[in-house]
Amino acid sequence: MSNRHLARTIAVQALYQWDFNDRTEDIDTILNNDKESFAPDFDDGGFISHLVHGVADNQTEIDDLITKYAPEWPLDQITIIDRNVLRMGVFELKYDPNIPAKVAINEAIELAKNFGGESSGKFVNGVLGAVYKEVGEKEIDKKKAAAADAETMAAEKAKDAAPTN
Repeated sequence: MSNRHLARTIAVQALYQWDFNDRTEDIDTILNNDKESFAPDFDDGGFISHLVHGVADNQTEIDDLITKYAPEWPLDQITIIDRNVLRMGVFELKYDPNIPAKVAINEAIELAKNFGGESSGKFVNGVLGAVYKEVGEKEIDKKKAAAADAETMAAEKAKDAAPTN
């Protein structure tokens, strides 16, 4: 399991517990307990805290987007795990400029499949795909696409310049 995936797993567990207890417990206490329980020697460089606090700080706007793109599902009827996977995915898509959209969506789908129900992955994919269409392409995605295009062009030039027998 990659470090970022482990960090997201711990973050979603902390968010789940926080939400399950009606957000009455201190989020940092929950986070520290989860880190100690699940990965005591794991140095995530603050990424878990970034995710958890990012979701908590932007929860109203995040929940509005989820409600907008899952209109058949009132927020309180979405399972706690799916709701918090979605929250984290929306946070990464909309508020974190350093996480490529594809990574945010794929990681959320994997978390939903691992911890949610039978159709959680599809549900999360559908909602986050719609959110992505609204928020648009991120700068990091544009830079990666430009770098890939440049690499392809360089490879084609090298191929054209290669001597033929």
